[in-house]
Amino acid sequence: MILVTGATGGLGRQVIKSLLTTTAASEIVAMVRDVNKATDLKEQGVTVRQADYLDYEALVQAFQGVDKMLLVSAVAFTDRARQHRNVIDAAKQAGVKHLMYTSIQRSTNFVLTEVTESDLATEAYLKASGLVYTILKNGYYFEGLAYLIGSEVPNTEIRFTAGEGKIAFVKRTELAEATAVLLTSAGHENQEYTLVGSEAYSFHDVARELSALAGRSITYRDIALESYVEQKVAAGFPEVVARFFAQWGAATQHGMLAEPDETVEHLLGRKPTSLREYLKTTYFPGF
Repeated sequence: MILVTGATGGLGRQVIKSLLTTTAASEIVAMVRDVNKATDLKEQGVTVRQADYLDYEALVQAFQGVDKMLLVSAVAFTDRARQHRNVIDAAKQAGVKHLMYTSIQRSTNFVLTEVTESDLATEAYLKASGLVYTILKNGYYFEGLAYLIGSEVPNTEIRFTAGEGKIAFVKRTELAEATAVLLTSAGHENQEYTLVGSEAYSFHDVARELSALAGRSITYRDIALESYVEQKVAAGFPEVVARFFAQWGAATQHGMLAEPDETVEHLLGRKPTSLREYLKTTYFPGF
């Protein structure tokens, strides 16, 4: 049995969708906080179990009979490390044989607020737990571009705080597909994989591709972090969220997300989605 936590979230649901293309639904367990959001999974024959990362006893029950599981990391602005320890301890008690954890890409030692410290703590705890583990250092989703630069094509300018830094973007559906391959194949015991795109792009590249698609000049202007925060607050975001977005810009500027890797390409058996392909289908539907 393969269990996926956070199964109604963006990544977890996509992982299960990919698993269903190669694995019998009866062999898949979806762990969710709200079973009412998982009726479609039940209808497909997936076993749905309710548990919360903070409810240890429910976790132990949910993990019964599970051989391999994917721990989708908890959201930012919560006690992520404690939640992850609960899951790891419960998995060990329940007899789970292999746990995969979704960490984050770290091409440099930049500390991303709300993420890096808890990821490092979780990885260390998992390695010391005695469980067979696989650590998945996931890259920044293409889908996250909308949070950083907006969901509409800019008129003339992208204003962000990433300097000349680059990101090896990866499409979430392709990351999920690659994760499903790892969950259903052998040979990943006590390994670490960086799951990112095969090419890294700067925000100058983003502006250049948008320009080509829009048929007008769109440029990228690097702005100070505080100016970016003010810009996002003015657009209606709470300051704490605006600062979190800005931290991704700082991480980009420091090269944390910059190093491409071919693991996803090998797992998919094809080139992952390029920047132009993503921008065309997302910002210019029907183009």
